[in-house]
Amino acid sequence: MAVATALLAVLLVPPLLTPGADSGETSQVRSLRVLVPNQPGGGYDITARTAAKAMEDADLLRNAEVFNLPGAGGTVGLGRTVGERGNGKLIMSMGLGVVGAVYTNKSPNSLLDTTPIAKLIEEPDIVVVAKDSPYTSMQQLVDAWKANPGTVTVGGGSAPGGPDHLAPMLIAKAVGLPPKTVNYIPFDGGGELLASVLGGKVAFGVSGVGEYRDQIQAGTLRVLAVTSKDRIQGIDAPTLKESGVDVEFTNWRGIVAPPGITQNDRDKLVDVFARLHKTSQWAEALQRNGWTDAFAPGDEFRTFLENENKRVATVLKDLGLA
Repeated sequence: MAVATALLAVLLVPPLLTPGADSGETSQVRSLRVLVPNQPGGGYDITARTAAKAMEDADLLRNAEVFNLPGAGGTVGLGRTVGERGNGKLIMSMGLGVVGAVYTNKSPNSLLDTTPIAKLIEEPDIVVVAKDSPYTSMQQLVDAWKANPGTVTVGGGSAPGGPDHLAPMLIAKAVGLPPKTVNYIPFDGGGELLASVLGGKVAFGVSGVGEYRDQIQAGTLRVLAVTSKDRIQGIDAPTLKESGVDVEFTNWRGIVAPPGITQNDRDKLVDVFARLHKTSQWAEALQRNGWTDAFAPGDEFRTFLENENKRVATVLKDLGLA
């Protein structure tokens, strides 16, 4: 039924090819449609909308239409992107989560079937609880988790195989919990996860820092630890390693286009993101969201994706999840 529903979602979305004044051999991208393969409020969504606004504010684009096509950890959107072969006016916001979802959902499509445009950012995950949670430190959470792993539920804004799933699995392994005993509840993006964390439906959540910065600053969420090597500016929380958990983990996000686009369209897309990378608007967005600049264009991004596919497959196998 889930597969049939996903296929129906793909079939009911209207064609994405939108020829217009910029469909000729011009030297600059004028408009784009940006597919987000998860729900509004998730990491891919925030990244896409932030990049689109920065491009428009910097006069790099006349119009960027961002729309959501969620499902199956991002692989519904991936399938649609691959199916739009030759469409140089469409891009997809994506990241590590889609790499893992390809394996866990046994997707017939891979990111290697797309045209890599640019890797944009890296972002650490955070371990968060509601402000009224009984857990005030990572050690308290770990102790309770080890005592009864089945009842201490963890929610993540990605499907199995995604970053918000891999991070708690690696944490569990590091503290001596078999990953298969972890009661992980997946949500389609950080937006969906937030309500369950605040409502106490999960004991703790794992998500990207950029998705929850407002709630953290407002005091409705408490951060127990960050997964990065160093502490995050503006977040009053230790690293996992400082908390006695030997794990260091970073998520990333980027942009891909359909396969079979012309060399001219590919070059224009790579160029517009290269120019975005140099703007003050993008620099401000990186700082505001707590993102690390990780720009890698075109062929460099393709090599990175090839290596990530191999790495994620190995990690999932090591954890007994693939």
